Amino acid sequence: SVVVAVVATGAIFIYTLGSFDISLGASVAVSALVGGIVYNKTESLVIMFAACLGVAVFIGLFNSVLASIFNLPVFVTTIAMLSVLNALVLVLIKMNGTGSEIRVPMMAVSRLNTTQFKIFVLAAFFLVCILVFSFTKVGRMQKFQGGNPICAKLSGISVKKMSIIAFIMSGIGVGLGACLSIVYAPTLTRNTASSVGMDVIIAIVFGGMPVSGGARSKIYAAVIGAFSMTLLSQIMVMFNLNSGIGQMVKAAIFILVVFLATSD
Repeated sequence: SVVVAVVATGAIFIYTLGSFDISLGASVAVSALVGGIVYNKTESLVIMFAACLGVAVFIGLFNSVLASIFNLPVFVTTIAMLSVLNALVLVLIKMNGTGSEIRVPMMAVSRLNTTQFKIFVLAAFFLVCILVFSFTKVGRMQKFQGGNPICAKLSGISVKKMSIIAFIMSGIGVGLGACLSIVYAPTLTRNTASSVGMDVIIAIVFGGMPVSGGARSKIYAAVIGAFSMTLLSQIMVMFNLNSGIGQMVKAAIFILVVFLATSD
């Protein structure tokens, strides 16, 4: 829940612009793998966390710059990046792991694998995002751009600048999510964070965020959606429903929420 909430909170800035990034899960995986490799080389948690954040922000900036240079919609760029990042996951594991995994010693991160630490990371990042999103002109301009991009451009708002800021904030969320993924499961494989990308989309919509972005965007939608999804999953576990049925239920709720939001 915390990993999805952290990544989704950063992704809110992209969704506010009326765009979406489907490569977030792969970005988390690549960032975590690089972090694991760096730790095994340096045995420093600080450098490992810095590597996760640096790689995630770089990927986000690369997406935004690529979209700006070729004037492509963000989702088109991220579709291409999804394939590239998935391939990079396999390359990193093959070159630096055992062929199937990259392992960070559990004793190195066990003291951080606590609910208190994870909630602290989420709360700190959430407060920073609230400050930027709700109390600065950056948040207001992004809402304006998402609601009416043509009018925003004519008003002098830099579309490229807003896109870069959005991807930086999203990159920070991805980097923190990668760090927490290592802390929670220090054995990293090709399946690391494999469901995060779709979970982020569902969490944001499930939390009440309109898919069109704009003025109705809510920074808290990511946290509400992420923990609501977990509650729903636990309820299904109580009724002994298998994972396949659980995914079908989530998909049905996702479609229903999108329908209600767009028909309002």
